[in-house]
Amino acid sequence: MGARLSALLGPGDLVVLSGPLGAGKTTLVQGLAEGLKVRGPITSPTFVIARVHPSLSGGPALVHVDAYRLGGFVEVDDLDLDASLEESVTVVEWGEGLVEGLSEDRLEVHIERGAEDEERLVRLAGVGPRWSAVSLA
Repeated sequence: MGARLSALLGPGDLVVLSGPLGAGKTTLVQGLAEGLKVRGPITSPTFVIARVHPSLSGGPALVHVDAYRLGGFVEVDDLDLDASLEESVTVVEWGEGLVEGLSEDRLEVHIERGAEDEERLVRLAGVGPRWSAVSLA
């Protein structure tokens, strides 16, 4: 799913991932990275907080952030994500309620575990003018 979703993404896009532990947020980012053709490996940046994965194909870099351990907007602001936002695809795990101020446009992705172990329920919501004409069905 991440690889297919990456076809909709370009420089300046902000993706906010939410869902419980183990829902598949990092796995989705791995698919995004595959589709964007960036240098890996893609692992959870929980302790590093943020990683930049440069493009291998001349496309945008992937900035992968894990806001799980951040205490609030001030700590998010300290990461200076807005400095690379325009030329990168920025994906923030656990960013709900913390990073919406970075851009009026964002793609919100909420992932839940389904009834079966491998089943995931994913809800996509585009916010702002950038996403108003994009079909997410």
